[in-house]
Amino acid sequence: MISQTLLRSLVWTDYRLAVLILVFIPLVLLGWSLFSKLEAIQRLMLIYWRVASLLAITVLMMVAALPISFLTGFLARLLIPISLWFWVDLNEEVEDLPRFRPLRLGFTAWRWAVTVYSGFGLILSARSLPCSFLPREAIVQDAVCNFWLSPPYGLREWLLSGYKPGLISFFGVFGLVVYGLCLVQFLLTRLPRQGRCAL
Repeated sequence: MISQTLLRSLVWTDYRLAVLILVFIPLVLLGWSLFSKLEAIQRLMLIYWRVASLLAITVLMMVAALPISFLTGFLARLLIPISLWFWVDLNEEVEDLPRFRPLRLGFTAWRWAVTVYSGFGLILSARSLPCSFLPREAIVQDAVCNFWLSPPYGLREWLLSGYKPGLISFFGVFGLVVYGLCLVQFLLTRLPRQGRCAL
């Protein structure tokens, strides 16, 4: 059983790693792939950003301590590595690139890092899943649930201090609705028609 002090430390470390592995590095890789005009990596990075937007939506909803945010955070950890490995045609194109090309090496290393990190993140965030089924008032009072809320609160103070939590959560919920509609459209129309082919 993990102590609460260790759990708090792990959650904060997880958020810091997320900023590095899931935000900064993919931004560099996207810019690099656009500059290098490597279409397969460009497409994979754009797919990644579409899927990873669920994490930003989750953070916005966590500012208002919405219970569903714990579930969306868990789902984002699951969907992100799937989105990077799912596409057979893009994976083959990446494999066909010269093995020691710096962008290919960087992208491959990052993709594996995301996969491993997401696996550990799923295990850690599984501890927060019971918070998805608590009323909002109970989440605010629960010590374990608050461990996951503390970093989004800190982000709000740093970046969004001029905005009320209600407005921030509105944009989070709106984003979730749009994300959900896009996901349903993909699952019902594009996936049956194209399968694992992205092009």
